[in-house]
Amino acid sequence: MFHNIGISGLLIIFAIALIVFGPAKLPQLGKAFGETLREFRSSTRGIIEDDKHEPAAELLKERHPS
Repeated sequence: MFHNIGISGLLIIFAIALIVFGPAKLPQLGKAFGETLREFRSSTRGIIEDDKHEPAAELLKERHPS
């Protein structure tokens, strides 16, 4: 995700965030960003798992129609 930014780019982004939000808000923003990223990843995993199991369910329906 951050392969092309590099250390200098990250430092510039951090400095701008420090100026805009101030030192008191940065930990809260980092926590919120981490929670959002964690929720996104778990949702993505859920969608992938649903896609993996869905074709098998469709095959069972074809073999044993209700």
